Amino acid sequence: MKFYRRWQPVSALTFDLDDTLYDNRVVIVRAENLLLEWLAARCPEMAEFDWPQWQAMRAEAIAANPSLIGFVTEIRRAQLGLAAKRCGLSDTEAKSLADDGVAFFLHERSNFTVPDEAMDIMDKLASRYPMVAITNGNVDCDRLGLTPLFDSVLQAGPDGAAKPDLALFAKAQSQLKVPAGRILHVGDHLVADVRGAKLAGFRACWFNDTKTPLTLQRRASLLPDIEITHLGELLSLPLAI
Repeated sequence: MKFYRRWQPVSALTFDLDDTLYDNRVVIVRAENLLLEWLAARCPEMAEFDWPQWQAMRAEAIAANPSLIGFVTEIRRAQLGLAAKRCGLSDTEAKSLADDGVAFFLHERSNFTVPDEAMDIMDKLASRYPMVAITNGNVDCDRLGLTPLFDSVLQAGPDGAAKPDLALFAKAQSQLKVPAGRILHVGDHLVADVRGAKLAGFRACWFNDTKTPLTLQRRASLLPDIEITHLGELLSLPLAI
């Protein structure tokens, strides 16, 4: 554990989920590949799209409707609808395929198990602190067994604009009923998590499991309060009196 500022005990924790409690990268890659197979089976023309074309359609969908920014599920729905139309499907057919595709992806996106070690650590932390999850993702916390660990789970979209916007942090503080400076937010992303938390007045814990020095991180703009490389380090934090 590395401290960048003088430490004072906190009264509550907020947590990012993806790439903090589990490796979300491998989960998403698997779900993406399964979705491509699913789409090709239902609309063979989609097998002709390569990765740059999929990314271009994603960018086009966002450009056509900038209000989608931060709403990852709806971006995917718009992207799939656009791809379906490019394959000659009618508006109605494209919408149906996009809706079914999103449902399939969401199922596979949460088709994994959170590591037992992470669950055990989080369970111990939950016995010490009130905790709220703050995520820009769309993982199914009920299905993964994460929901009981938190007082609430806040997701970008339904609960406010995506981090680093202050909306989710403000909502978490309101629910925790703790001054912002007494809340520690834990997350892996130096912009969404560290910058967002610091701008909201929270304290920030950077989860750096890659152990890449902060000085080499191009996304670093605000200094975290502490840095950890393993969730278990949080168990050694002094408790608030």
